[in-house]
Amino acid sequence: MGLARGVVVGALTASLTIAAAPARANPESQALNVKAAAEIYNLDRDQAVATYRQSIAADPQDITAYRGLASALWLSITFRRGNMTVDDYLGSVGHSDLKLPPPQRDVAAAFRDAVDHALTLSRKAVAARPADPDAHFQLGSAVGLRASYLVTVEGKVFGAVSTAREAYDEHQKVMEIDPKRADAGLIVGTYRYIVSAFSLPARFFAYMAGFSGGKEKGLQLIRGAATYPGDNQTEARLAVVLLDNRERKYDEALATLATLRDAYPRNRVLWLESGATNLRAGRPAEAERMLNEGLSRFANDERPRMFGEWTLWYFKRGSARALLGRDEEAEADLRKAVASEGRAWVMGRSHAELGKIALKKGRRDIANAEFRQAIALCQSDNDIQAAEEVKQLLH
Repeated sequence: MGLARGVVVGALTASLTIAAAPARANPESQALNVKAAAEIYNLDRDQAVATYRQSIAADPQDITAYRGLASALWLSITFRRGNMTVDDYLGSVGHSDLKLPPPQRDVAAAFRDAVDHALTLSRKAVAARPADPDAHFQLGSAVGLRASYLVTVEGKVFGAVSTAREAYDEHQKVMEIDPKRADAGLIVGTYRYIVSAFSLPARFFAYMAGFSGGKEKGLQLIRGAATYPGDNQTEARLAVVLLDNRERKYDEALATLATLRDAYPRNRVLWLESGATNLRAGRPAEAERMLNEGLSRFANDERPRMFGEWTLWYFKRGSARALLGRDEEAEADLRKAVASEGRAWVMGRSHAELGKIALKKGRRDIANAEFRQAIALCQSDNDIQAAEEVKQLLH
């Protein structure tokens, strides 16, 4: 569960690199791009794919349409894997390659085709207009998308370094040409933040590769992008939610989540994240209220769910109820969590909570059995911190 899975922050609905279309784009394709972006953020990903394809048909030279299509296809892969929540990015920052299951071949091929088109068109734009900040922005965004895919889908952390460096350089160039373009600070700030969290040897390697560090500077750049009225403002706000959770600035994260819920009322994950953030903040009653609201609001939502989504909802609410001392209700939720299909680390942490409840009832034998399952499941999904914490409860 490391941040390395999202070199360009990929939490919540995945950090999509959908930027403004150049002024030269077809007005019809521009309108379709705006519609598709809203569909992505509302978790209507299949509709977004179709809308981006319409945009490409309207203007085959629209870079944003190709990049948006690639982003929507990337999201479909992340969605099926169930690794698009803040929890997936709260661990230590890794820098070694990851073992990840292969994506669907047709989706992966469609992604490569779309991102290759975006790269070809954006490189031509930079060659034709080298002093145009938007041309560099488009290129950096397309390259950044490819770098994020290499890490989050193919697990190639080391192999993505040169690609990530190009994205970083292109958006640095944007800010040099036009210092007012705070939207370029999202990619630059994200890489700065990530480098600052590396171990000393890894930071040295990153500096040698051409990256700059500095956590505070990185956060400043990302927050600047989140307040800039550009078309990547939503991505920047999603990044702020993640980083404020990492920095334990929960009130700030919750305020941003409230803004996002208002903007994208069909995005279930925003309610789930609001509950989870309250839980991290030590506010179980508010966490339960938010999770109850989300479960009620989307009870009849027939759209496909993220892999393991039900497990997450019940694990989070069960954990909140356990902290509130309502053990029977907590156990009922946690039993639903472990009975559902989900990520191993979520199942593991659910078993750990069940073990704690068993301990309160004086059932050490049952508790130890739950703890052993928790340790094995968490270790299998690289949730080492949770596994070590549970080991301390075994007797």
